[in-house]
Parts: sequence; C-alpha cells; structure tokens
Amino acid sequence: MTIRTSAGFSRRHLAQAVAAALAWGLTPSWANPAATGAWPTQTVRLVVGFPAGSSPDLTARALAEPLSKALGQNVIVENKVGAGGNIAADFVAKSTDGHTLGLMINGNMTIARILNSKVPYDPLMDLAPISLIGKAPLVLTVPANAPGQTAAEWLSLAQKAGNQLSYASPGVGTVAHLGMELLKTKAGIAPVHVPYPGNPQIITAMLGGQVQLALLPPAMAAAQVRGGKLRAIGASSTGRSPVAAEVPSLSEIGVKDYQLEIWNAVAAPASMPAAVATQLSAMVSEIVRAPEMRARLFQQGWQVVGSSPEGLRNRIQSDTKALGDIIRSQKIELN
Repeated sequence: MTIRTSAGFSRRHLAQAVAAALAWGLTPSWANPAATGAWPTQTVRLVVGFPAGSSPDLTARALAEPLSKALGQNVIVENKVGAGGNIAADFVAKSTDGHTLGLMINGNMTIARILNSKVPYDPLMDLAPISLIGKAPLVLTVPANAPGQTAAEWLSLAQKAGNQLSYASPGVGTVAHLGMELLKTKAGIAPVHVPYPGNPQIITAMLGGQVQLALLPPAMAAAQVRGGKLRAIGASSTGRSPVAAEVPSLSEIGVKDYQLEIWNAVAAPASMPAAVATQLSAMVSEIVRAPEMRARLFQQGWQVVGSSPEGLRNRIQSDTKALGDIIRSQKIELN
C-alpha cells in the first residue's frame, strides 16, 4: 500500500530517493540496507537545544505531529539544553542512527565556530540544511514598571544608567546576545550581559528584577506585554514587522542603522543523502506553508518561509558573514 503524504508525494518516493543515493555509492547511514528501503524505518527524533516552552521548542512541537503523519512514523521532540543550543546541534551533527533531525536557530547553523573554535562541530560542514521554517525580528523588552513614560524616554534613561543595568540572553553567541551587543553601540547603552538557559527563564528573571532588559521573540514578548508584566520598547526590524505590528521599530525611537532577524530551521547530519534531504525539505516546507500551520506559527511569532535546502544554505552563508562581522567588531568571545 502506498502512503500518500501531505506534501503530495509518498514514502515510496522517499524509498526511491534512498535507493538512488545508494546507487551513487553514498553511505547507507540513512537507509538501513536490511530494511525494506523505505525511509524512515523507525521513530524520528527532532532535537531542540532549548527548554520546554522556549520558542524553538514550541515550533518543534507544532511541526512534530504533521511531520509524523506525513512520514508515517512517530516524531518525538527531545530537548538537549545548553551552550546556546550548541549541545543539541553537536548531537545532531554526530548522530549516526539515520533518524535524528534538529530544530535549530541562527547561531547554531552559522557562527558557532567563529565565536568559539572549541565548538565540537562545524555548522557548515557537519550539518545538512533541510528547510528554513520562519523568520522574525526580536523585541527589546523591559519590565512594565521600568522608568520612562515612553520608549524614547526609557532609552534616554538607559543611556545615563550605563552598566547599572543588566540584560539577559539565551546564551553566549545566540542572536539575542549578538544583537544586544550591537544595540549597545548603536543606542549608546552599556548593560551587562547575563546568560540564561532559555527565554522562559529570562522572562522569570525580568519579572523578578534580576535583569532589566532583553531581546525576546515577538510572541513571547507579546504575551507578557498583553498581561501587563513587560513593556515593548522596539523591534529589531527596519520597519514595522507583520509579526509585531503594534511595536515600533527601534529606528522609530532613534536607533539608526539597526536591523536583525532570528530564524529557525530543520537540519540533519551531513551524512544524509542529498536526494533524501531534498524530499524531506519539500515535505517540511509544504507542512509549514499550509494555512493552519502558517497561522499557528504566526501566533508563535514567525513569518513563515519554508525553503529548499539551497535556500537555507544561502541564508546560512549570508548570516555567517553578518553575524561574524558583529562578533569581530564587538570582540565577542566565550569566557
């Protein structure tokens, strides 16, 4: 019996792609020769480098069910937290079971090695791009009781406060960390960096007064702003973003030449045959572009993309340069 997937092709086609990869002499790690030839032949793990409830985790869990239906196999989300997501990325890069994927963020697939030469995997060599899922600006967020009646007034007070303020990020080398270091030079502020395991912990720290500002994903910021617990100062987009339309861009409050995006993507070990990666990419891309999933991801704060492996690879290359420039210009390094 042929199992038809939501992407308009069948597991039989995936089996044909695997057979073609084997015919070209590619390593059989993604196609167990003892199996019937269909991929996947067992439960697929979707590994996330951040805690439950974080933005990458929510995206992974939204994707798992429709991907499981499309593949005809269980897809489980597994959290491997630490090192700004690099522990999970390294785990995916070194997986040999043929059934491990990763839900990753910018930094894990771009500048991990630029930031720290001791990172045990090479994003450009050890990971196979599958599909860019969504993109979004970050929102500069402060506690609701922060001083200043307007965003511009808060910025003026923050400039005077110097290093008396502190900011949180999900880890050294994450886009939120690099973005805040760039913002410090663009906005003339000097808060001290305090890394946390993930954004849920960052929000808790802000509400508890341990830190005074953070760049958060739009949906996480919006939920707290609507609840009257946090205030949104500005978004890291050049203009108003569709996923944070009510938030002014930082340029609107006087921070010039500042633009930054986060994104998330599915990746696999580099050993995945290109033919299988292409078929899986088409499947993931169609799933995230479907109206219901697009709406769900929009609620999570993502402007859906859904790309080919080549499209994701191009984004990786451009971001590696842009984020690498921030690291070098700000002399950012792991302690």
